[in-house]
Amino acid sequence: METKGVIIIGSARSKGNTYKTVSELQQQTGFDVVDLKTYSINHFDYNFENEDDFNALFKKLTAAYNTFVFATPIYWYTMSGMMKVFFDRISDFLFHEKEVGRRLRNTKMGVLSCGSDQELKEGFQMPFIESAHYLGMNYIGHIHTWIEEENITQEVQQRITNFANQLMEK
Repeated sequence: METKGVIIIGSARSKGNTYKTVSELQQQTGFDVVDLKTYSINHFDYNFENEDDFNALFKKLTAAYNTFVFATPIYWYTMSGMMKVFFDRISDFLFHEKEVGRRLRNTKMGVLSCGSDQELKEGFQMPFIESAHYLGMNYIGHIHTWIEEENITQEVQQRITNFANQLMEK
């Protein structure tokens, strides 16, 4: 099966540092990019009364792609709130329209994080790994990136290239 991928970026700045590293990954993979900041996505509602963009976006994503890269800046040692809300809302499709949620089964999940420095605290990957496991997705890994003096360093560039190759493997 051909790899048809999407990079879902959840950052408070559409053109910030995370975007810089996502752009490099996108160039190497040809994956589409979806910027969550451009959508209205409300917090999970147990009454399922949200009137926002999430359901249509999720249906579109799960119908079109078999590889999902979640790209997030590191905010307070974890994924952005925007990304967390996106993950919370997947629950909509665990209760209603379950066949849409099941489209994630046997797809691939990767994660790109971007921090202010090279250090990444232990435990960052756990929510992604466990979510992939719960949803029946194949977790293929995580890449941590950072920007120095507004540029991608050679080390980060190599990490992105290695990750791109991993994503493109069948």
